[in-house]
Amino acid sequence: MYAKTFPNKRYKNTFSFLQRHIATDETILDLGVENPFSTILKEKGYTVTNTNGEDLDLDFTSVTQSDAAVVTAFEIFEHLVAPFNVLREIKAKKLVASIPLRLWFATAYQSKTDPWDRHYHEFEDWQFDWLLEKAGWKIVASNKWTNPVKKLGLRPLLRHFTPRYYIVYAERIAEV
Repeated sequence: MYAKTFPNKRYKNTFSFLQRHIATDETILDLGVENPFSTILKEKGYTVTNTNGEDLDLDFTSVTQSDAAVVTAFEIFEHLVAPFNVLREIKAKKLVASIPLRLWFATAYQSKTDPWDRHYHEFEDWQFDWLLEKAGWKIVASNKWTNPVKKLGLRPLLRHFTPRYYIVYAERIAEV
């Protein structure tokens, strides 16, 4: 269902970026449980394995035991208390990661129904770059895009002009 059309701008932009940097013959470990986007990747010819829903702040087993060439992390790191730790544990030489950017006109996301669905971090692009560099990654390419909503008001208007998502392709520069 998702492979024919992308359900939203975020998926379209994420796939386009990934496709520019990662070949379909490279194996991928996607941080997080199987989701609609990992299904899209599989339907588009990528070999994707997901982590098992473990708390990646505490349990790195899926990451350390993976032989995948690439790790992807799409809107995962903002949910972790200490994303630096799992970033250091990744054995793959390539990383594609996206995050929602901190918006100066909106508070951090916190689900009203799910106590685990909240953002511990909302990064500015320079903060995320610094985190990756400190964890031993060199950013090779990046991109940002907006996330307009069909509502009236000042904040919806600002979403047309203010980037909401940031994605990077990085390569390992330091051995862990």
